[in-house]
Amino acid sequence: MFQIKTINNISETGIEFLKKKGFSVHPYTVAPDAILVRSENLHGTVFNRELLAIARAGSGYNNIPIEDCAEKGIVVFNSPGANAEAVKELELCSLVMASRDVLGSIEWVRSIADEGDAITGLVEKNKGSFTGPELMGKTIGVLGLGAVGALVANAAVDLEMEVHGYDPFMSVDAAWRLSRSVIRSDTLDEVLSCSDYISLNVPYNDETFHMISDAEFSKMKNGVRIINESRAEVVDDDAMIRAIESGKVARYVTDFPNTKLLRTPNVIAMPHLGACTPESEERCSYMAANQLYDYLVNGNIKNSVNLPDASLNRMGVCRLCVIHRNVPRMITGILDFISARNINVEHMINKPRDKYAYTIVDLAEWIDDRTAESIRAMDDVLRVRVI
Repeated sequence: MFQIKTINNISETGIEFLKKKGFSVHPYTVAPDAILVRSENLHGTVFNRELLAIARAGSGYNNIPIEDCAEKGIVVFNSPGANAEAVKELELCSLVMASRDVLGSIEWVRSIADEGDAITGLVEKNKGSFTGPELMGKTIGVLGLGAVGALVANAAVDLEMEVHGYDPFMSVDAAWRLSRSVIRSDTLDEVLSCSDYISLNVPYNDETFHMISDAEFSKMKNGVRIINESRAEVVDDDAMIRAIESGKVARYVTDFPNTKLLRTPNVIAMPHLGACTPESEERCSYMAANQLYDYLVNGNIKNSVNLPDASLNRMGVCRLCVIHRNVPRMITGILDFISARNINVEHMINKPRDKYAYTIVDLAEWIDDRTAESIRAMDDVLRVRVI
């Protein structure tokens, strides 16, 4: 029986899935085979040697030390796309709030609650203070066309906006999801220069750190409106404040508040609400749990953020799974130990990803502990499982 440790409040959908598969799922497990987590910061955590995988019930994974986990042969999963609908809906709300002073108008109306019969007249007199442009006919630049970005772009098309999309790493699946009305841009500058609205939907990594800063603001239209449902670090806050003060940015809607932004006019900051729907939490929990199950039971990896994705239908009697560094002669070395025992290979797959690789070998017979230990002892082998 596999032991799963839950951290944070995980939706019961995923937990029940694992329990029905015979797993023990508990927040107080001491030496788990896997961890199911949401937002807990795991940097600096000392993981038990038995730990095989960590699954994040959500798309972001900055709270997990993915490089350290890879070196220990711990697969880290996320749940891309499971919260996409929830984030898209909040972005549509943000577009309206970026255009029209909805929040300011609500606060003002509350302030005249004691005016009695005069309220109607005051409303008619002052409503013009909260006007703003319509979305229809405006140009929006969508940066990042993954699960969320594609939905936002398609929704903007339905709103009759002119949509420009930029994503140098767009997958084939994302391309299929995207409306043919979305104009693909080859450069970031091209999108920045033509957009009345900019929607940020990129993952946070070394390449996207402060991808929106002074240089980028200088290329934007005056009065641009920006929505950030990506990550806080994608935008240089100091540069954003300068852009707001100069009038370059008319309004900034972000899901990532901090002291600087909260003290800046024309910033609408929300408490990371993007994925906060019960439906989103259920989908994320189920996807994360399903990926854990398939890896622990079958050795298949899907939606890993630190190791290669590799899936294989099971054949033969025994499956050998090896996480190793992506260096020459690894597969030859693994197969040499197998052939020395005169065991036939039924099926196999090897997938690389940057410094790491993953090999699955289906065998006609069970391999003994000595063979498994010999493979574990190979240079650059990080984890060996026989299932």
